Amino acid sequence: MCFDLDSRPPIVPIAGGALDSSELVLEAADGNRFRAFRARASTASGAGIVILPDVRGLHPYYEELTLRFAENGVDALSIDWFGRTAGLGSREHGFDYMPHVNQTTWGGLSADIRAAADHLRMADEGRVSALFTTGFCFGGRLTFLSSTLGLGLAGAIGFYGLPTGPGRNDIPAPIDLVDQLANPILGLFGGADPAIPPESIAAFEEALTKTGVEHRVVVYADAPHSFFDRKAEEFADASRQAWEETLTFIRAHTASPIAGEA
Repeated sequence: MCFDLDSRPPIVPIAGGALDSSELVLEAADGNRFRAFRARASTASGAGIVILPDVRGLHPYYEELTLRFAENGVDALSIDWFGRTAGLGSREHGFDYMPHVNQTTWGGLSADIRAAADHLRMADEGRVSALFTTGFCFGGRLTFLSSTLGLGLAGAIGFYGLPTGPGRNDIPAPIDLVDQLANPILGLFGGADPAIPPESIAAFEEALTKTGVEHRVVVYADAPHSFFDRKAEEFADASRQAWEETLTFIRAHTASPIAGEA
């Protein structure tokens, strides 16, 4: 499992940084309706981000992360993966997610990512001019792959997304599509993550370099899989650095300055 069920983002709230937040129902091109959660920055900066969850779907962790992005000047939208099989219900304690994960397809997931990107870019008279994706584990791999969807992304930020080898169902390996990655990549990994060995990270970074994809890959020594968690106090420094890397990457690839502090 990517996180404990009571995990939360290790980010300090900024009072007054978010204008508002709301639950939404979005519709993909294939007719799938799925739940999303959106938060807007109090001052529009031009940056927006689609958050792609782990295998739990739209868990409260991701709703809180959506707010933290907005407080740091980034309009944010997190989405659920299981509208096709589990409907529009919440994904909290007790939700048996694996039967639904096992029914996902790359075609369906990519349709939902497209719908989320379209919504965030089109909402509020074009507040978002620089669109990013970020995701964790299952969503981290999908974040890298979102760069192949023709979304005109300003960048993609993957937290411990497996870049090589077989994925769930028919989800391809990012390294196999590296020549289709159309935007800058930030990859954040734990050095003590048994699910993503150093050889996998090195191969991905080498492939990015060879194909000329702008990228930055950061490995936090001794950090495990899913280190970005408020409960993981021993990895607080890695979490702080990863959040700073994330905001720095967004600011560097957004035309106008972003309000708020890291």
